[in-house]
Amino acid sequence: ANQALLAAKAGATFVSPFVGRLDDLGQDGMELIQEIRQIYDNYADLTTEILAASIRTVGHVKQAALIGADVATLPPSVLKALVQHPLTDKGLAQFTADWKKTGQKIL
Repeated sequence: ANQALLAAKAGATFVSPFVGRLDDLGQDGMELIQEIRQIYDNYADLTTEILAASIRTVGHVKQAALIGADVATLPPSVLKALVQHPLTDKGLAQFTADWKKTGQKIL
């Protein structure tokens, strides 16, 4: 958090804490994102954006959004997992089946 403050005061466009790598070291990467957000919110003149890097889970994505990270980098597997949910899959399957029963076509 201290480095993020120094970077912002020096005019950095982004800071990018590596959440997953911090977690690998036994630290809470999301806690760091939250600390940086609080620091930046305390100073109206700071325009540096927080890039939550090395996101590894959908939980990290949600936490980063709730905390107020401006940007996140994540692997394709996590991006795909964001749109998956058993009820969504079930609802889409039912919608498709119902649509087929109508005999209509969009194109």
